[in-house]
Amino acid sequence: MQEETARSAIDTFISAFNASDDSYVNALLSQALTSDIAFWGPLGRSEGIEAVERFVLDIRRHPAGTGTMVRCSAVDMPDGWARYQWVFTTQDRGLRLAGTDVVHLRRSLIDQVIVFAGEIESFAP
Repeated sequence: MQEETARSAIDTFISAFNASDDSYVNALLSQALTSDIAFWGPLGRSEGIEAVERFVLDIRRHPAGTGTMVRCSAVDMPDGWARYQWVFTTQDRGLRLAGTDVVHLRRSLIDQVIVFAGEIESFAP
């Protein structure tokens, strides 16, 4: 049950990246995120749905062109934390970005997002 709730919030969050029009982004984010969301992205920490909206709109205007954000893994959820993998692809050039997000849920909404973009390098101990 808890994973279903997390999956729903995560998929709604991701759908904001794929909205048919920029004007729908805020409404989708408001369905998935708390108003005081803490967002750790590639450019640092920010707070509030408007900050996340700016990030989503920036991705929607990716220099490589319009793309699609997709959750490409199951949602793994121990306690109130969940993680999942995602990819961002463009029609013309294919995969542009991939990563893993870790999110925390409060009352069925995401109240924290930590974005890990790119691959982690392997090393031999």
